[in-house]
Amino acid sequence: MTSSAPLGLQGAYLIGERAGQDELRGRLLDVASRLLVAVGPESLSMRRIASEAGCSTTVIYTMFGSKEGLAEALYLEGFERFRRRLDAVPRRRNALDHLTALGPAYREAALAEPGYYSLMFEKTIPGFVPSERARTLARAALNIFDRVIADCISAGYLIPTQPRKIADALWAAAQGAISLERAGHLRDGHTYEGVTRAVIYRYLTDKSLESATRV
Repeated sequence: MTSSAPLGLQGAYLIGERAGQDELRGRLLDVASRLLVAVGPESLSMRRIASEAGCSTTVIYTMFGSKEGLAEALYLEGFERFRRRLDAVPRRRNALDHLTALGPAYREAALAEPGYYSLMFEKTIPGFVPSERARTLARAALNIFDRVIADCISAGYLIPTQPRKIADALWAAAQGAISLERAGHLRDGHTYEGVTRAVIYRYLTDKSLESATRV
């Protein structure tokens, strides 16, 4: 009868190896993101990143395949970080309060991850075009807005329409204000709060408008 101990040890080893690879991958992406902000896209050479991260270029090529593969990994990692921050927003007593709370969280994510944000939305790497798969995964990372907006519509807070229509309007307003703030044209988040709340206000039902007017 064969002992299961070796298999258990092997499984533990594989788990540990995978955790180490994930940690290294995250470190490489963070190094690349910092270089993108501090130096610019010309710094994203495999040799430079390997030197900064303390590993060989072979490791980077093994993980990402090419510079284009690294850029796409950065793109997807940025959206994944946004998703985690938005998912971490505590649920509120009603869907409208939850939607309102997501706005500041989105801005905080953008300002906290300047390297990732610039790649996600500002095309800082010349010639990089994310694949259709990457674009689909990126948009899915922000689906929490669609879900919460759908809850708002079901609860009667927002007018009946396609949740994506409201989500896209909210996204456009948020991106415009964030871009101006990042460029130094806005000093704080007051304009961001104003334009995102204005979009939500635009889609409130009459009943919700009456309640908002009384507050």
